Amino acid sequence: MNDLSKLTIAGARDALRKGDMTSVELTEACLSAIDGADGLNAFVHKTPEIARDRAAAADARIKAGDAPAMCGIPIGIKDLFCTEGVASQAASRILEGFQPQYESAVSQNLIDAGAVMLGKLNMDEFAMGSSNETSVYGNAVNPWRRRDDEAALTPGGSSGGSAAAVAADLCLAATGTDTGGSIRQPAAFTGITGIKPTYGRCSRWGTIAFASSLDQAGPMTKDVRDAAIMLGAMCSHDPRDSTSVDLAVPDFEAALSGDIRGKTIGIPKEYHMEGIPEEIEALWSQGKDMLRDAGAKIVDISLPHTKYALAAYYVIAPAEASSNLARYDGVRYGHRASLGSGDGITEMYEKTRAEGFGAEVQRRVMIGTYVLSAGFYDAYYNRARRVRTLIKQDFDDVFAQGVDAVLTPATPSAAFGLGEMKSADPVQMYLNDVFTVTVNLAGLPGISVPAGLDHQGLPLGLQLIGRPWEEADLLNTAYALETAAGFVAKPVKWW
Repeated sequence: MNDLSKLTIAGARDALRKGDMTSVELTEACLSAIDGADGLNAFVHKTPEIARDRAAAADARIKAGDAPAMCGIPIGIKDLFCTEGVASQAASRILEGFQPQYESAVSQNLIDAGAVMLGKLNMDEFAMGSSNETSVYGNAVNPWRRRDDEAALTPGGSSGGSAAAVAADLCLAATGTDTGGSIRQPAAFTGITGIKPTYGRCSRWGTIAFASSLDQAGPMTKDVRDAAIMLGAMCSHDPRDSTSVDLAVPDFEAALSGDIRGKTIGIPKEYHMEGIPEEIEALWSQGKDMLRDAGAKIVDISLPHTKYALAAYYVIAPAEASSNLARYDGVRYGHRASLGSGDGITEMYEKTRAEGFGAEVQRRVMIGTYVLSAGFYDAYYNRARRVRTLIKQDFDDVFAQGVDAVLTPATPSAAFGLGEMKSADPVQMYLNDVFTVTVNLAGLPGISVPAGLDHQGLPLGLQLIGRPWEEADLLNTAYALETAAGFVAKPVKWW
């Protein structure tokens, strides 16, 4: 029964419908796998009772013939999503003890679809990080290892726990969020598929905010078909979220024909960056050949403002974070510092936030407060907003010229070791987002697909960027790339 957790969503769905197994059996297999994988530190709040109850309800629903595609599928939920009655800390000490009495829109959609929540997953604190090393729970660990090397590797961030859990077959899929690459980068580091949909496709209601104009939820799955199935269940219009767009949700799975003949794929010259490893360049070239062989037309394009994207992102995102995180003060919920006899409200705020926020969160809040302050608002924040508009215009121009999708590397390297960046300049860590932040700044859909291994046996991913609201077409192009790449490697179990 333990092998059941290795199933894909599509495979499990079909087996459940045929009666080859029950959701209860599938869920027990996943719970057993989770209990045997504490070394990965992926699941930080386990919910076996909830899982068993929902699995039993899903079996009844399947038996009655009322079963959406996700019904009975065991999944993990990133700790950024509020889940009713279950700890939702955003991996931060400042939200210690917080158990919301409501459900996020995305997790509620999955509940309504019959999905089974196994527990909450590790992440970087408030989604601020690229390595899952800023979590109050400690590091999540990548199930992959370098050849002949036992060093623990990062699963990426901020959705590191989600990526590790899916790659290690602890769950069939997981939710993630993507503010600057936090679905796509960890997906690439762990050899799984991750899609960030168009901004506004998934409701942000009940998802703890980092940078409100950039955050977007998406699925992290074992392959493209599973991403299509799960994304369809996660999406909805939500009047509680003013940025949620009232558009019909397509049948993303039905779009997966694999036929991309006549499609035009753009290759941006600006992504050929100095210092990019030869293996990344070679994989990118192979990806172009794969799509060309599948019938697509490959054209060179220019996205001239790409070089400013990282700088603009690291002004806008901290600015929004400083505003969003101002609500955490120890007054209404979460952690509150112990006070001395002479302490007042100001001292309580200072001590609570100093104890509750980690170093990276404090750094970004201070940067954000600085760029929003009088005298610097125009010099930094407004200038970054103008650059953001130019980046979006670059993509609009390319799509207007007939390009259907853009192919780029997903990351500038394979997974690096935990602790390897500890003494580095923080900017070195921020460079992990160099290929992904433009997608968030422009509000576009982007997907990472595993496409090969580096010389150390670690997975590498390729990224496809699509037109706004055309996730179905993007998923089909990704499906064609996945089919051509034929990536089937899995980590060798050591945990």
